Amino acid sequence: MTDLSLNSNPAPKKKPHILVQLWPIYVILGGLALVISQGWHEYLTLESMRQNIGFLDGQIAKNFALVFVLYMAIYAACTAFMVPASFLTIAGGALFGLTFGIPLFGALGTVIGATVGASILFVAAKTSIGEALRGIAGPFISKMEAEFNASPLSYMFVLRLVPAVPFAVANIAPSLLGAKFRDYVLTTFFGIMPGTLAYSWIGGSIGAVIRDPNASTDNINGLIGSLAGNVAPALIALFVVALIPVIYKRFFQKKPKAA
Repeated sequence: MTDLSLNSNPAPKKKPHILVQLWPIYVILGGLALVISQGWHEYLTLESMRQNIGFLDGQIAKNFALVFVLYMAIYAACTAFMVPASFLTIAGGALFGLTFGIPLFGALGTVIGATVGASILFVAAKTSIGEALRGIAGPFISKMEAEFNASPLSYMFVLRLVPAVPFAVANIAPSLLGAKFRDYVLTTFFGIMPGTLAYSWIGGSIGAVIRDPNASTDNINGLIGSLAGNVAPALIALFVVALIPVIYKRFFQKKPKAA
């Protein structure tokens, strides 16, 4: 009788070649080549960016409330339509700048906009549209169901704090699993704060360097000093946020019991 146990385990998948795994670098180099070949880099000087951001600062000074609400509406729409908005988070930090040394309004606008957009998806998943949305979150539902049922509130908060699944899936899955709308909104609002603050801080720091009159290519010392003073805190914040998943897995995630 043939022993089938030898064939029970599927053959391990062969990892792509290291040159294939470096595809993001090729994309970046290709993008740089395109920018230089078209002469677009000439418009990306500190002076030109300072003029553009000066124009936006003027619009914000004239009607801050309108710009702030418009930013939140755009972010909510991107979230509701499941458009990746990490770049928009950084742009929001640069647009509204640093207040008391932190990207207060950029981060706040992003958190509110993302929460509103996610809430729209939550409600949509309860309707007939839910069947289409289930196709997006379906592969993750069975894996999430047991932990969600054990403690819905804490699980949704960790889901936001430690992004183990795509943001769009985290927006849809709780609704399909029967989460309460109030708990969903609270965990979304507070759970995305650390990551949003870090990315907004990066944008706010870049904006601060652009606005700094001492930072220019003609004054290398002033440029380096401005970069060190403004960007360093943002990089530290980003580093701390990057450590959250590691700390969670090390100290809080339950380990499977041995058979």
